[in-house]
Amino acid sequence: MRKLERYPVEGPNSLWQVYKTVSRMKAVRNFIFIQLARYSPSLPFKNWIYRRVLGMKVGRHTAFGLMVMVDVFFPERIRVGNNTIIGYNTTILAHEYLIDEYRLGDVVIGDNVMIGANVTILPGVTIGDGAVVAAGSVVHRDVPPGAFVGGNPLRDLRKDAGADADGRSEEKN
Repeated sequence: MRKLERYPVEGPNSLWQVYKTVSRMKAVRNFIFIQLARYSPSLPFKNWIYRRVLGMKVGRHTAFGLMVMVDVFFPERIRVGNNTIIGYNTTILAHEYLIDEYRLGDVVIGDNVMIGANVTILPGVTIGDGAVVAAGSVVHRDVPPGAFVGGNPLRDLRKDAGADADGRSEEKN
């Protein structure tokens, strides 16, 4: 279960009202620095931007791959542990703007976590220490420490280790 704060809105959908929740200057500044970090091949430079400019908590030896997109409006709600890898083109969101409400939630990624390429992490989730998230997954719920998960919807891939390519379980003798 994701841990989200919900804020109802009246009138046009909540995205039309975004600048009631975050200042335009913060959004523009964050966008510029996030784009710099996305294209930079320098891991120390990226982490400096994330820590010092965007207010994220980023552990030692954490590596963000090229094109990682962190939340533009609320990056300070993202925390990543030590020695973690965030794969190419991953998106980490701390907000959801919907029709009748917007939602905010902290994203906590533990130590020694491996996030594959093209993963989307939704607001309010925790990914435990030592977990692995397969490429192309949508993380819509908490991931326990040491888990190996993937897909959309997200599922435990270790339990599926005995399944064939069609997803049917094979009998083991």
